[in-house]
Amino acid sequence: MEALLDIVSGVLLAAGSFFIIFGAHGLVRLPDMFARMHGAGVTDTLGAGLFIAGLMIQGGFTLVTAKLFLILVFFFFASPTSSYALANAALSQGEKPWTWNSEDSNGDKDGTSSKT
Repeated sequence: MEALLDIVSGVLLAAGSFFIIFGAHGLVRLPDMFARMHGAGVTDTLGAGLFIAGLMIQGGFTLVTAKLFLILVFFFFASPTSSYALANAALSQGEKPWTWNSEDSNGDKDGTSSKT
């Protein structure tokens, strides 16, 4: 039974790490602040949730698991709320979301620059 719990915990930890890494990749590859915030917020919430669930399985039925559960609940409320607040503040300050028709600062429509 112990080996099964270790396997399930390992799978959850690996899946959480996978989503966290791809959230970091989204920070680099997505075109503007709003897309980056969305990509990182969604994958970070899922990645952290899976990671904490894996830690909860490793912790067993102890006080540590109860604390991890409270951290998980707080994280599920705080992450989307902070993403919304950040997006709302950016919109109120005049930041415009990227669209297919918008030009970047170099005047290129596809986001690449021919200038060197």
